[in-house]
Amino acid sequence: MLELTMAAVTAADAGATAGMQMAEAPSEPGAVLRVGRDRSVCRLSTPDDWLFVSRVHLEFRCGPDGTWQLTWLRGSQPDPSSEVRLTVGGHARPVAYGDTVGLPRGGSGEIVVQDRVEPRSVNVGFYHEA
Repeated sequence: MLELTMAAVTAADAGATAGMQMAEAPSEPGAVLRVGRDRSVCRLSTPDDWLFVSRVHLEFRCGPDGTWQLTWLRGSQPDPSSEVRLTVGGHARPVAYGDTVGLPRGGSGEIVVQDRVEPRSVNVGFYHEA
């Protein structure tokens, strides 16, 4: 099971949890959870006016062995208007535009989508139940 918790945070909300949403999916091959502005395909949706987040921005996909991967999907623009970083075990690392990274089995962490223009972010916590 992969559990996601998302909060949309602005400078005015610093230190507060705003717009908390949750989603989960079983760790079965082909299971998918998406984050973005398009509510028709994303289980976790950001505010419509947060254009630094694509219509479908992040995709969590379960592989054939029950492990989960995170992909920062490429949008319609050649350069993104956000930055994405993954934090696991206190270590943060950037995720490149269009890249896919593995999530630890039985682990937890956070993905932060940071606007490059304004002090706001989308914070997605994850827990992969082993």
